[in-house]
Amino acid sequence: MKKVLLTDCPDEKGLIAKITGLCYEHKLNIIKNNEFVDNINERFFMRTELQGDFTKVNFLEELKAQLPNDCNLELVGQEKMRVVLLATKEAHCLGGVLLKYFEDALNIEVVAVISNYETLKPLAIGFNVPYHFISHQDLTRVEHDEAVAKQIEFYQPDIIGLAKYMRILSSDFVKRFSGKVINIHHSFLPAFIGAKPYQQAYERGVKMIGATAHYVTDELDEGPIIMQDVIHVTHDDDAESLARLGRDVEKTVFCKALQLASEHRLFVNGNKTVVFK
Repeated sequence: MKKVLLTDCPDEKGLIAKITGLCYEHKLNIIKNNEFVDNINERFFMRTELQGDFTKVNFLEELKAQLPNDCNLELVGQEKMRVVLLATKEAHCLGGVLLKYFEDALNIEVVAVISNYETLKPLAIGFNVPYHFISHQDLTRVEHDEAVAKQIEFYQPDIIGLAKYMRILSSDFVKRFSGKVINIHHSFLPAFIGAKPYQQAYERGVKMIGATAHYVTDELDEGPIIMQDVIHVTHDDDAESLARLGRDVEKTVFCKALQLASEHRLFVNGNKTVVFK
């Protein structure tokens, strides 16, 4: 059996030796190991892929006893993560994830799509994914978020992906699903926030455009960044061309962020992330 050990704790000497030593004692084979030390905040992070017999339930308890206080430990499987996608009208990010899901190219199971419009229903149904239309008309933001949240909880997802979901989430919603919501933003944050980002980029004569995937927090588009990418453009590209190229980057970055999360390669470190490849 294969599992992943996730370690996040205050840094001190000998941590790797303690962790790997106990793995050896329990006859757990280390297939792959990645570690990182945040020297400024004196925090240690390690992701360890293990193979062996995990029936001894005291492994984590023994390990925690050897590590510093304020230690976060998880031993997780490598099964597919359940994902609910929220969308509005734009199809590229939703379609990109659904296609990779269909191809079994991501370690996820898309269990549902929820939208405040019916526009993308044929796309989801085409991939045999349940589609739930929850209109925001005549509802306050809080009321609509509550209706969406109840539908999400029915599916008990591990990850909630905002596939160009063009609504600002309420504080209660964000707290309810803290650490689970991943958003894709149409620029290399913090540039060009707000309406018509590609028009803004065109007017500034940019030579590259990008996309940012990040965890959602109460501060709009300020959550810990997971993944970013850019492509180069020229003076020949107008706003429409930039938007078309930008959609391709958004789709790619969003899929990569979901894959990283589904493979347990992310640690939140304050307002940043540690990302193990």
